[in-house]
Amino acid sequence: MILETERLILRPWCDDDAPDLYIYASDPDIGPPAGWPPHTSVENSREIIRTVLSAPETYAVCLKDSRRDKLTFLGRICLFQNRSKSRQKRVCIGFHRNDLAQTDDEYELGYWIGKPFWGRGLIPEASREMLRYAFEDLGMNRIWGGYYDGNEKSRRVQEKLGFVYQRKTEGIEVSLLGEVRTGHSNLMTRERWQKVELFRKQKKLLDTFLQNGAIAQAQYDKSFGDLRDLMEMHGVE
Repeated sequence: MILETERLILRPWCDDDAPDLYIYASDPDIGPPAGWPPHTSVENSREIIRTVLSAPETYAVCLKDSRRDKLTFLGRICLFQNRSKSRQKRVCIGFHRNDLAQTDDEYELGYWIGKPFWGRGLIPEASREMLRYAFEDLGMNRIWGGYYDGNEKSRRVQEKLGFVYQRKTEGIEVSLLGEVRTGHSNLMTRERWQKVELFRKQKKLLDTFLQNGAIAQAQYDKSFGDLRDLMEMHGVE
């Protein structure tokens, strides 16, 4: 499966991704906030591609670049479920807990992006496509998001997407780092996602009308203000 957005290609991993993966995943500011250690070598990255990143619904995030034949790799995104029958056991699959999605109609969303690409809205863009794919193509009803205390970038991504805060959980064992942390859980339901997408489409339509001269700035400001108020009422940015 290959998914596409305006700026990105989401595709399966391959062994040839190992050198690029190592460049970003060896950065100590990438893995540890999400619960996994920095990669130690290209071979270590290649082994992780084969053992972890080969899981279903796990994608390399690549930036479209018309100036180059090769897509620019920048991070990872995935959907996963908890296959453990015990809710007491917290399992780490390499970068997030996977104890949130407990039933067949729900997934947990996970992601990370290399530091050179921070602040460009790329992971929210990739995540919106993953949410669309999960709800429309896979028939899911709920998508969970989780982050550990201090991981403000991950928290902010989920806020931008419109996830709703659910709970705080203390005493989570982060086995790959030998730590115990506090985690936070957010939820996106199918119904809420439909509302979020409707608001986003209405905002995009207003922007198009303004750019094409179909409406004046004053009319745009009023319409956008009304839409923003409605979005805030529903907790959507």
